[in-house]
Amino acid sequence: MNILVVGGGGREHALVWKLKQSAAASNLFASPGNPGIAQLAACSEHQPPADLTVVGPEAPLVAGIVDRYRAEGRRIVGPTAAAAQLEGSKIFAKELMNEAGIPTARYAVCETRTDAQRALPRFEYPLVIKADGLAAGKGVVIVKSRADAESTLDRMFAGELVGDAGRRVVLEDFCPGEEVSFIAISDGETVLPLAATQDHKQVFDGDEGPNTGGMGAYCDDRILTVAQRDELMARAMRPAVEAMAKRGAPFTGFLFAGIMMTAGGPKVLEFNVRLGDPETQALMHRFDGDLGELLLAAGEGRLSSAVLRWKPEPSVCVVMCAANYPGDPRKGDEISGIDEAEAAGAVVFQAGTALREGKLVTNGGRVLGVTASGATLGAARARVYSAVEKIRFAGAHYRRDIAAKGLKRW
Repeated sequence: MNILVVGGGGREHALVWKLKQSAAASNLFASPGNPGIAQLAACSEHQPPADLTVVGPEAPLVAGIVDRYRAEGRRIVGPTAAAAQLEGSKIFAKELMNEAGIPTARYAVCETRTDAQRALPRFEYPLVIKADGLAAGKGVVIVKSRADAESTLDRMFAGELVGDAGRRVVLEDFCPGEEVSFIAISDGETVLPLAATQDHKQVFDGDEGPNTGGMGAYCDDRILTVAQRDELMARAMRPAVEAMAKRGAPFTGFLFAGIMMTAGGPKVLEFNVRLGDPETQALMHRFDGDLGELLLAAGEGRLSSAVLRWKPEPSVCVVMCAANYPGDPRKGDEISGIDEAEAAGAVVFQAGTALREGKLVTNGGRVLGVTASGATLGAARARVYSAVEKIRFAGAHYRRDIAAKGLKRW
């Protein structure tokens, strides 16, 4: 097949890297791609016709790319615009969870700043404030006081924090516990779980500082027990797919649930309608099957016969960020050492990069996703951080505690 990957970040680089190993893939295309992807696929700003398309980012899904492609008779993996509302609107997702009996935190929908003012007294602190719309992973703010809440709401409704995405908000109880990224693939009926991963959202070690798009992730079978995985499938993933079907918007593609494992059981914090980033980098490093065949089965409604296999070795992805991230990241800093890092046993997935006069330079906030596996989680961490140290660009920042929580399970 000719396969097209839509997107140009680290997630898409990981997908192309894995598809390059697929017996089902004869030619690979990416739109728009990036310099790393260009080493594996033909990159173009346009989206050339292909036998199969897979969409990485959420924005084109919410905008209806799947509807358009299917109307043209093109095979594509992903949810329709109606189904993509699960990520496109936090309010929609909360209402669906409530309807389907999916466990989630207590919440209040606030259409206006006045609504939020009236709802605040019903909550304690810390309190979670979420922008309703797409905000590139930066629409969630945890506030620790009434004053912080008032200030955040003022800025949210004024469009200062995340633009129009914050014109409506959700107030939500803070759920203490350990967060897990749980992703499944669906063809509208069958729902198959991928291996569990754990993301690290805050910019600094120890989960300090503002939220980012993701500073690193790891994939390890010890993140969830078999019983916990089965519970999440039964209480979250299948009910969500079934609820969407009842609404006349069957969910196809990747369904991502951000789960908080609380003392009272798992609670779904949010749904995304695509693979996570940087979770995908860790997942693809462990996936032990033909990704092209899996995507084709999803696109043709044949997942009931699919089997997902995973390599036993845990994997770790460390994201290297540009100077000033997550604020206004600096661009144009030359990057070196990628070859040395890969010679040390890692795969370096590119995200915010560009070629300028033949040199690879930073061109976004999250620049690289350095990924490696090992016989143990500790070995994987040692390998990936050894590789990270070989890469250099001015102002580079990365967390040094990615997957440290997972070591407690060994």
